[in-house]
Amino acid sequence: MPNPNGGDPSAHPHADVPRVELELELPLRAAAAPFDLAAAVCSHGLFMMAPNRWDPAARALVRPLRLASDRSVSLLTRVSAHPARPDSALLVSVHGAGALSPLDRDAILEQVRRMLRLSEEDERAVEEFQAMHAAAREAGFGRIFRSPTLFEDMVKCILLCNCQLSRPAFPFHSSISYAAGCSCRWSRSLSMASALCELQLELKHSSSVENFQLRTPPIRELKRKRSKKQSVCVKLETRFVEDMLEDPTLAIYTSNDVTHLETDEKLSSVPSVASETGSTCESLDLSEFSLRNSPLKDCIGDFPWPEELASLDEDFLAKHCSLGYRARRIVMLARSIVDRNVCLQKLEEICKMSSPATEVVSTIQGTYERLNKELSAISGFGPFTRANVLMCMGYFHTIPADSETIRHLKQIHKRASNMSSVHEELDELYGKYAPFQFLAYWFELWCFYDKQFGRIRDMDPSNYRLFTASNLKKAISLKKNLKKAIHDS
Repeated sequence: MPNPNGGDPSAHPHADVPRVELELELPLRAAAAPFDLAAAVCSHGLFMMAPNRWDPAARALVRPLRLASDRSVSLLTRVSAHPARPDSALLVSVHGAGALSPLDRDAILEQVRRMLRLSEEDERAVEEFQAMHAAAREAGFGRIFRSPTLFEDMVKCILLCNCQLSRPAFPFHSSISYAAGCSCRWSRSLSMASALCELQLELKHSSSVENFQLRTPPIRELKRKRSKKQSVCVKLETRFVEDMLEDPTLAIYTSNDVTHLETDEKLSSVPSVASETGSTCESLDLSEFSLRNSPLKDCIGDFPWPEELASLDEDFLAKHCSLGYRARRIVMLARSIVDRNVCLQKLEEICKMSSPATEVVSTIQGTYERLNKELSAISGFGPFTRANVLMCMGYFHTIPADSETIRHLKQIHKRASNMSSVHEELDELYGKYAPFQFLAYWFELWCFYDKQFGRIRDMDPSNYRLFTASNLKKAISLKKNLKKAIHDS
């Protein structure tokens, strides 16, 4: 896919693409509320992350999707409203495909259904939530955009979290999963997703990857300078974590499940991918792997598949894609899937046993806890990451809370929120929408972003990197000054 911006897949949504060779029709289910493609796509930051491209002018989503017959093959796909039946069908245009088997056609359409949450269960959830929330119904809100596969969701949830342990962790109410000190540098999350897609393209077009030998030195993430007082706090917290890991009785429990702290200290206990033996995957040397002098440098690939990441050395991946400590988490996840220690199909089957949209809260909670326990066994999947993954799987009774949640409660609801009170305040504000507390919270937060930054669905993709807390403060300050100037005049 052409990418004149040299790596940012969202910068030029109008770039030339290959001609359409196959058009598929995806019927929409009859529903109480009409389906709005822009509202379904532009509903979560995941839609801004590569390889997704939202074209605000054409109201179309463009990205590669994989074939079922050969998962190494991805075809560029464009999803838009059907020109003849915009209220009852979507048009799925597949580029570069003269013909597709029924298996591959179904696979393409199923990936679109997953991204836009078009299943029968998803439709019931939307109807039930909108019946509770009139403003959301009027805005056409009720679907949260996600990836075409669970694996891509899991990796992107890792990219969303940039955690540093700034204080000891505390147990929280089961309806909230809080990551202490978790602050996401949004522009970096976008860059990391783009880098992974570019790497996938490099892997796809390399014919001699297996012959390389890794010569990439280990890297370390940059550390901020700390004052003496801060250093003392960090040492105490590090000791707290070390003691907790050495003594299981000090572990923190939430709903009978060990809360794994998302820290580099814990990950350091995981053996290096390159040092493991007896695995079905061998490390690949990509130290000479580059497309700087290749015509492919302006292209963007698909999101990597587990098999494409499992053989990589974590130090190479960290350096090549600027992932830092996340590289180990991603490689370990990919290897666990390839080695069949983690079965994504099993996780999705557990989810289907109890439809999150229709079951009573107690049943939802039981299935949620079972899935949460399965995810907690995966290296690096702490409470915040797990809660986001489970939200992607359709569980909306839990709010993955971070510092942005506290900011929102303070600024919008005038609550003196902190780590120890945020769960009670969220229950008070959104408990009446059970089991859709997250949808109510996210609708409120997303509307706030819409108001401050302008309609997100109309935003030029090149401005996605400006979608940060610091720019939010500037936007609020600018509006206040403008309002004051108008009042004074």
